[in-house]
Amino acid sequence: MNVLVTGGAGYIGSHTVDRLLAHGDKVTVIDNLWTGHRKAVPEEVKFYENDVRDKAALKKIFDENNFDAVVHFAALTQVGESMEKPLFYFDNNTYGVIALLEAMREHNVKKIVFSSSAATYGVPEHNPITEEDPQKPINPYGLTKLQMEQIMDWSDKAYGIKGVALRYFNVAGAKEDGSIGEDHRPESHMIPNILKAAQGKKDKITIFGDDYNTPDGTNVRDYVHVVDLADAHVLALEYLQKNNRSNRFNLGTDTGMSNKQLIDAAKKVTGIDFKVEYGPRRAGDPDALVASPKKAEEVLGWKPKLSNVEDEIRTAWNWMTKHPDGYGED
Repeated sequence: MNVLVTGGAGYIGSHTVDRLLAHGDKVTVIDNLWTGHRKAVPEEVKFYENDVRDKAALKKIFDENNFDAVVHFAALTQVGESMEKPLFYFDNNTYGVIALLEAMREHNVKKIVFSSSAATYGVPEHNPITEEDPQKPINPYGLTKLQMEQIMDWSDKAYGIKGVALRYFNVAGAKEDGSIGEDHRPESHMIPNILKAAQGKKDKITIFGDDYNTPDGTNVRDYVHVVDLADAHVLALEYLQKNNRSNRFNLGTDTGMSNKQLIDAAKKVTGIDFKVEYGPRRAGDPDALVASPKKAEEVLGWKPKLSNVEDEIRTAWNWMTKHPDGYGED
């Protein structure tokens, strides 16, 4: 397939580009490089430094390429920032998918795989979470993802654009050879911040809250390896290629890991004993978020291979050891 990947220079996007190329697909990337890195995209991949909200740029890109499908990652993703700048998130995320779908409609591209989020569920009524559970987001970021899903639904009804929304839970790890990995600035994800403490780049790691209703009192989350996540996008494209209906899938492991368990695993993998402190809870953090991946396994045939905490930490540590400054100065 000839696939356009929006946000393909980002963490998950770059790993998906890598897996699409390994699958034999032709790939084109569009990324405004706000949070992505040009060095994360292979030189041989056609690259456009543009924003998906730029309709003129999108028209030019679609005119120049005969795309079969789109994989859409380009979006802002920080919950806290979305609380402070909700209009910025609605403009970038919600309007961004509208502009992209309009370009697809105008160029008769009928397949899209979209990165949604567990944030669409808000505070879950139970764990593990299934695709049929209520979606009640509690922050603007989660609401934009839900709106993007709904806009895709209406685009299917009106224009026949078939879409698969993949609702991610927590993502971790890096490509096993350490050639690409996670480089957010500033870094907000738990595992890389733990490993920065192991590197000595942080003087300590803070766990926010130790009195949650979990076995050890710390937050429990469902961690998926980024390579397994990327493989799910390849499978979702294959699903759409077979003219299947639009669909939604949770991507998780049905297994929760607590923050304390992450700390213990990181100390074991790195062999480094770093400082840990406990702070107050953060507002809006649910006790636990765990996904049921049953539907993705049954419909897509998705079977994660690296989604266990030690492989996630091991591959992330390999990337960070080989690239202590991430991608450096792009």
